[in-house]
Amino acid sequence: MEETTPGSRPVRVLVADDEAMVRAGVRAILARDPHVEVVAEAGDGHEAIALTRLHRPDVVLLDIQMPGLDGLTAVARLHRELPAVGVIMLTTFGQDEYVTRALEEGADGFLLKADDPRELLNGVRAVGAGGAYLSPRVAGRVIAGLRAHRAAHPHRSLERLTEREREVLAGLGAGLSNAEIAGRLHLVEGTVKAHVSAVLTKLGVRNRVEAAISAYEAGLVPPGQDPLTPGHLTQGRPAPGRLRPGGT
Repeated sequence: MEETTPGSRPVRVLVADDEAMVRAGVRAILARDPHVEVVAEAGDGHEAIALTRLHRPDVVLLDIQMPGLDGLTAVARLHRELPAVGVIMLTTFGQDEYVTRALEEGADGFLLKADDPRELLNGVRAVGAGGAYLSPRVAGRVIAGLRAHRAAHPHRSLERLTEREREVLAGLGAGLSNAEIAGRLHLVEGTVKAHVSAVLTKLGVRNRVEAAISAYEAGLVPPGQDPLTPGHLTQGRPAPGRLRPGGT
């Protein structure tokens, strides 16, 4: 049986925003957590990509509207080139089209600058632990939209999934991070990452959020409990700071 190996490294974060005052405020909030370390700051999308290549942080916080290269384009490039890096969009704009496109392009989280500062810390911890995180202000709309989409396009059968992959999918439905799924199933985190990738591919879904909806529809989430709760995507339960080994 594989054993879970707890991590002890702080979550390494890169902050990308074209406003220096915003970057300073974000850095000050993150400094409250000794398990989080800001390793670099960027003023635009091009610089964010260059510094991510250089520092290989665990999490990149990206503003949407930046000069030169916007955050939505930057997250798509980062997802293709450096999928092991978690990306959270941190923006003033919470319109559904921004949230949807960010998730489609590979973002692991979406936060609003108007959120409580604790949401920023919770989001960084969650994504740093291999999970995903949505601002409570947008989570309900995203879940409702995905449910409507899945109703119009019925989920694929789970017959292709192995028993272990179903267990991992159930963890995704509960909003658990890779580390938490690993602890629950007594696996190493890298093994869980591989299972998550296989689940996304076999179900034909784009991200952990859609996988969680599939878990709910398949009856893997207890009746009466919304998908993604009580995990990171809605409640924002803090996760211990640890190095994220992969992008799923």
